[in-house]
Amino acid sequence: MSDLENNPAQIEDILALAARWRDEGEEVALATVTETWGSSPRPAGSQLAVTGSGRMAGSVSGGCIEGAVADAAAETIRSGRPQLLDFGISNERAWEVGLACGGKMKVFVEKLA
Repeated sequence: MSDLENNPAQIEDILALAARWRDEGEEVALATVTETWGSSPRPAGSQLAVTGSGRMAGSVSGGCIEGAVADAAAETIRSGRPQLLDFGISNERAWEVGLACGGKMKVFVEKLA
């Protein structure tokens, strides 16, 4: 893995890497934190790129939400349908995915064309 793939802090780099993977023939989904409230693990604008072969770069949570988002990205790659994921204390999955601290966040997942 390159240094770029290990550095989730630079959004432009995540986009460049996702585009490179797509150009190499990978199917790629991009997840972006669109909204946060309270104690959320990553700020709005944070991104995670996921390929059909399972490569990942970036971060939307730095924790358990990452797995749920990666699963949703895989589904989006298969179906081509974008998704808006909602995680938070009002969501029963909040405890399961690691937002029991009271934060909320929304993550938009789309397949790169």
